[in-house]
Amino acid sequence: MLHDIVPWLRCPVCRAELTLDQNSLRCPARHSFDVAKQGYANLLPGGAHTGTGDTAAMVAARVDFLGAGHYAPIAAALAAAVPVGTERVVDLGAGTGSYLAHALDAAPEAHGLALDISKFALRRAAKAHPRAGAVVCDAWQPLPLRDGVADVVLNVFAPRRGEEIRRVLRPGGLLLVVTPTPRHLTELVRELGLLGVDDRKEERLAKALEPHLAPSGTSEHTFPMKLTHTEVATVVGMGPSAWHTDAESLAHRIAALPDPVTVTASVTLSRFTAPA
Repeated sequence: MLHDIVPWLRCPVCRAELTLDQNSLRCPARHSFDVAKQGYANLLPGGAHTGTGDTAAMVAARVDFLGAGHYAPIAAALAAAVPVGTERVVDLGAGTGSYLAHALDAAPEAHGLALDISKFALRRAAKAHPRAGAVVCDAWQPLPLRDGVADVVLNVFAPRRGEEIRRVLRPGGLLLVVTPTPRHLTELVRELGLLGVDDRKEERLAKALEPHLAPSGTSEHTFPMKLTHTEVATVVGMGPSAWHTDAESLAHRIAALPDPVTVTASVTLSRFTAPA
């Protein structure tokens, strides 16, 4: 589906329009960007740093965990928030494209674009849904998208820049942000020594977004999950704590947990609207 979202894109170097030429995206200034055989395009400028992207192991863990349906209530809440009549959905920090796929299922007329810095994730995202394309980019840099192309932007456990999201949303467009509450995975944070959630996360979210977008409501979604030891290792391995845990020590701590163990999932779904 990459050809369907090419009109949404712009050159990350000169900001001109891009056209699809066999296995490349090109602009009139002859900047050229590869399209991988797995179906995603790489719009990172030369020399871009990709060290913060999910590794192959993290992506595999995410595929297993999300595929088992543990976060299904989050996906359902996100899909239900997509307005009727939505035609263009951009998932910023899309990972494997799982949440984008649910959103597109809820919006049968829509096409979607998965954006992420991890090529390992986008290999999956490019095949996540028949109406979705996938592009490698850095969420902290100017997005390789034209102004006002998106009806809805999704942002689930991912970085975001308010001014860029405002730019790519059409007037009146909707941003849907999913962030963890301090109760998210609290049992594992306590017992396994994982990274916790900053109590001021919602305050920081508002500070980053409200200068550019109008808040239009929040809802909390909290539910229990019964996880085996293997699933505990998987949920740790797919998140930020994967960068900060010693594998041997983690295995010993997981072994001391009940099997299965009840773990709390808790997130806030925040809605922001672009000025009309």
